[in-house]
Amino acid sequence: MKFLADGLTSIMAAIAFYTCLPVPAWTLDFRQVARWVPLIGLGIGALLGWLDYGLQLIGMPILTRSAVVVVAWVGITGGLHLDGAMDTADGLAVTDPQRRLEVMVDSHTGAFGAIAAIALLLLKTAALAELPDGRWFLLPLVAGWGRWAQQVAIVRYPYLKPTGKGAFHKAAMPSGWGVVPSLLLLLLLSLFPAFEVLSTGWLGIGLLSGGAIALIVPAWFNRKLGGHTGDTYGAVVEWTEAILLMSLTVFQSHF
Repeated sequence: MKFLADGLTSIMAAIAFYTCLPVPAWTLDFRQVARWVPLIGLGIGALLGWLDYGLQLIGMPILTRSAVVVVAWVGITGGLHLDGAMDTADGLAVTDPQRRLEVMVDSHTGAFGAIAAIALLLLKTAALAELPDGRWFLLPLVAGWGRWAQQVAIVRYPYLKPTGKGAFHKAAMPSGWGVVPSLLLLLLLSLFPAFEVLSTGWLGIGLLSGGAIALIVPAWFNRKLGGHTGDTYGAVVEWTEAILLMSLTVFQSHF
């Protein structure tokens, strides 16, 4: 019973940490939240899928619907990951590698951070508008793969700060084996539409590309910065989601 209670408390802490959703007023332990982040992504995507379905029922056109879903995507997370993507973009814009972390810590948003946010929102909205079928299933998987990429960044690459929110993420997942359970779950769920449970079964194959994208994106940021921070964890989530959505439009158009 204690194991179940601890697990439930940890999940509630993950919901509180990664979203703006209300949770019971328990004493929450945030040290293990990184272990649950892909499940939180699946849950966020499920909420977005229900929202999208409701908007479809009232007759909202797909482009407007997609924009509302993307805005809600940011709202559910409180802009946590988008803020990290913006700070990371500002840091990468600095030519001096020694100053990049200093710039990323600055709370003021620079031009490159604003550009990154606009680009991400536009790319997600445009890509989602090109995916009319199976959105109730695609949204959870896209959000899940985005957060699995965060786990890869945590376990695979060094953390560049001695303290900070990302530090306890690293401590929670000292071994690469920590990403395996969520990987197996995401692969299984991605294969589900590949067997033509949806009318567009090829999109399931496209979802499997999420695993490759989730490996490439954190590796790219590591190459640029020599490691990761809490901000780059957010950037990894956002760019993995955006790139995966774009890749799904390719499968949609060809198959």
